[in-house]
Amino acid sequence: MSDMTNADNELEPRLITETGLDQRLADIIEPVLVGMGFRLIRVRMLNQNGMTMQVMAERNDGTMTVQDCEEVSMAISPVLDVEDPIDKEYHLEVSSPGIDRPMVRKSDFVRWQGHLVKCETSIMIGNRKRFRGKIVEADADGFTLERDQVAYGEELNVTIPFTALSDAKLILTDDLIRDALRADKLAKAQAANQNEADDQE
Repeated sequence: MSDMTNADNELEPRLITETGLDQRLADIIEPVLVGMGFRLIRVRMLNQNGMTMQVMAERNDGTMTVQDCEEVSMAISPVLDVEDPIDKEYHLEVSSPGIDRPMVRKSDFVRWQGHLVKCETSIMIGNRKRFRGKIVEADADGFTLERDQVAYGEELNVTIPFTALSDAKLILTDDLIRDALRADKLAKAQAANQNEADDQE
């Protein structure tokens, strides 16, 4: 599993973005997150506990701790209060994208090659708009899935252009949990080593 989640792609745009009010919220929140060294994954207004604004974010190395969630929450709350985009009471919930995360950037498809994903497209590709399978390849234009549910007459592999993607999410498997935990442990070790190096300077 190659890891492209680093400073080289911190400004990488998202392929899948919000619409309507969610897009307005993302436009307010994203510059604050980027300034703090985080990347926005998704913003959604949900009708739970009254109204909840769900913000998913992560550090550029792919990690997100409880302290990071609190830090992000404290930074974006005053900005949202000033901009006041929502005319009702709401609850702010900041979280990591989780192991079965939404896939919103090209680098996500490179990083999680070999894992199962389910996705939807905005146009028909081979008479379908919904796909599920293992990511076997990803490049600048799209990704190839090896489908695990093939109907008679369909090709096993399908290539989906990023321009056609409307939604994508990793599917929770034992392999995914193992690789996600390994990547998280590696990122935390690298961050600790970097902090030690900074302290020694």
